[in-house]
This record gives sequence, structure tokens and C-alpha cells, in this order.
Amino acid sequence: MSIVAKRLSEIPRSATVSVADRAAALRSQGIAVIDMSAGRAVEHTPGYICDAAVAAIRGGQTHQTVSSGTPEYRRACAEKLRRENGIDADPAREIVATMGVKQGLTLALMATVDPGDEVIVEDPCFVSYQPLIRLCGGVPVGVPLRKENRFRWTREDIESHLSSRTRVILMNSPHNPTGTVHTEADLDLAGRIAAERDLAVITDEVYERATWGGRKHVSLATRPGMRERTIAVMGLTKTFSMGGWRIGFVHGPADLIQPMISLQQHLITCAGSFTQAGAAQAFTGAAPGEVREMWEDWERRCAFVCSEVGRLPGVDCAMPEGGFYSWPDIRATGWDDVRLADHLLEKHHVAIVPGSAFGPNGRGFLRLTCVRSWPDLKEAVKRIRRALGEEAPAPPCDLKAPAL
Repeated sequence: MSIVAKRLSEIPRSATVSVADRAAALRSQGIAVIDMSAGRAVEHTPGYICDAAVAAIRGGQTHQTVSSGTPEYRRACAEKLRRENGIDADPAREIVATMGVKQGLTLALMATVDPGDEVIVEDPCFVSYQPLIRLCGGVPVGVPLRKENRFRWTREDIESHLSSRTRVILMNSPHNPTGTVHTEADLDLAGRIAAERDLAVITDEVYERATWGGRKHVSLATRPGMRERTIAVMGLTKTFSMGGWRIGFVHGPADLIQPMISLQQHLITCAGSFTQAGAAQAFTGAAPGEVREMWEDWERRCAFVCSEVGRLPGVDCAMPEGGFYSWPDIRATGWDDVRLADHLLEKHHVAIVPGSAFGPNGRGFLRLTCVRSWPDLKEAVKRIRRALGEEAPAPPCDLKAPAL
């Protein structure tokens, strides 16, 4: 008799984390691997945020907080929402502090999904969405994002995947991995369908500040009729380079947030006390010049990678609208994405993620993290060019794509 719960048989390892772990293992052997797989920037957390957390520790803020988060952090989140998103949220009843976006997403799914309920997700999508939906007892239903539609849904695409069991739509903008930034028209399409079918919508907005080409992130909760049916998951992991802090927040209508706080009390009790203090500092006022300069340089790095990779024979690589990933289409090269990703890591020591890891409609693409150091990016491009320019494509792939 196995003592492992059956539900875990449907939960694979994270493809992105697995590639990063393989890269780390090679580095431990003294191999100079350039890791463009993990979704994290090379920069450390800005010093003024660290100083606030250290001051909190030295001031005795080392104990658990109330489950919804410290009043100071929730007020800072509410101020940020008003200033940057145009949303008025009650910090006492409509915001909960979370241990990062994944934990916030788990709370949102557990609060809205019963066993057997279906959740509409984008295909491709972030690798943890479908496993988390299954872990919560739901059924993920992938709706294709097609290159010819600039990786945006059409009404026909969504409606053809709806059923009487559909309960939630889960969306991500700026989108990981494709780089799409949803327009008001994109959001209104999903909003109208949600209203017609009485669905909740969960939005992952962790890349909200990483928008390029003059674009601006728009929160779905600001669109007509969506404030009362939208749960927005936000964090500091990406754009403040705070991945190790595991801090974020969720906002939404009180009748959805309050059950999530009850779940929080049983799952983790609360987010970290001093990490909330550092995050509150990050959300206080407009980002300082050093942070804005970092974001501006990220856009330059994304443009460099996409331009250089797009020059390779058989590769089509557009600049992302947002986020910090390059999403090259390699279908014309003759390479399979899983095999090429494996080949680049093992033979050329560049770690990237095959598009198949993000869903069936990611097959034939690669995801490259562009916010590594300039020297690493330049060297990685040389290695990728060598792999694609000097070697023939591999035979048809017999490797299994990472499961969702």
C-alpha cells in the first residue's frame, strides 16, 4: 500500500524549477552555465527595502502577525492600488498578505473552486497554474493562445471551452511566457463572458510594472462590472527583485477575501512579519530613480535578446509587450523545443525552458529570461548562435515534454 496521496500523482515537478536545478547541479561541477530559465532578475533587492526589513527585525518585529497581514502593510498595498491601479480597496476587509503569488493563487483557487469545477486557463500558461488547480480539486481547461492572434483569446476560443461546470477564468498579464499585455478590449472580452456566465476571474498581475514600448498595465478590476467578481494576485517577486522574500498580496471583494483569510489561518497563519515591513516600504510612494533605471535597463536587455535571437536562421522572435522573457518561435529551424533546450543545456551550457512546458500550444517555442547580466546575455547569444548555426537539427524528439 502506498502512503502517498493519489492526488499527488497528477502534480508534476515544476518544469522551470527543474531546469534551474539542473543548471545549478552543472555549476556545482565547475561548469560555467548561463541560466536563462528561472524567472528572476540578476539584481539584488534594492537597499532601501532591505533596510526597512532589517530595522523591523532589530525593532522586534519577529513574531507572527494577524492572518490578514499587518495594518501597515495592508495600508501600503491599498495606497499602491489607488496610486498605480486606480482601485479603492478597504485594507481591513479587501486585502490579505500572502507568501508570494503562488500562495495567493492557491488561496484564491481554494476559495472559489469545488471538486470537479472547471477553470479556464491560457495555453500556454505559467507552469504552476494547472497543477495548483488540480491540487484544489478543479479541472484546468486550456484555451489556446495563438501567434496569429498575437497570443490573445477570441470569444470563439473561450466559448468553445466553456461548460456547465466552468467556475473560474484565470488570466495573467503581462503574460508569462508570451509577453502579451492585455488591452482594455482583451479584458472586457473576458469580463463580458464572466458576467454572462456568472464566473469569478482570478488575475495574476505579478509582472504589472514590466511593460514595454510605452504600454501600461490595466487591472481587470477597474473594468465595468468587474470589481465584484475579480480576485487579483499581486507581488514584489519580479519587479522589485524580491523572489526570496516570498511576499505578496491578494485583493478583491470582501465576500471573497474573508474566506481566504480563514484558509490562511489554517495553512500558514500569516506572511512573514519583517518581509511585510520591507514590502510596505517598497509600496510607499513612487519607485525611486534606482528602481526605475533598473526597469528601463530590463527593457533594453529584452530588446537585445529578442533582436539577436531573431536574427538566427529559422527563428522568429518579437519583442515582448511586457514581462521579461523572450519567446522565440523555432519551428522553422527543424529543432524540437524539448530536444533543443536539452541540447543547449548539456552541450552549450545555456539553461532555457522548452515552450512545451507551458502547455501544448507552447510547443515549438522557447522561453528565455532576459534580465540576466549583460555579459551573460551576450555570451548566451553566442552559444545559442553556435548551436543553431553549426549543428544540424536533431531527429524527431523522443523526449517527453514536461507535464502540466
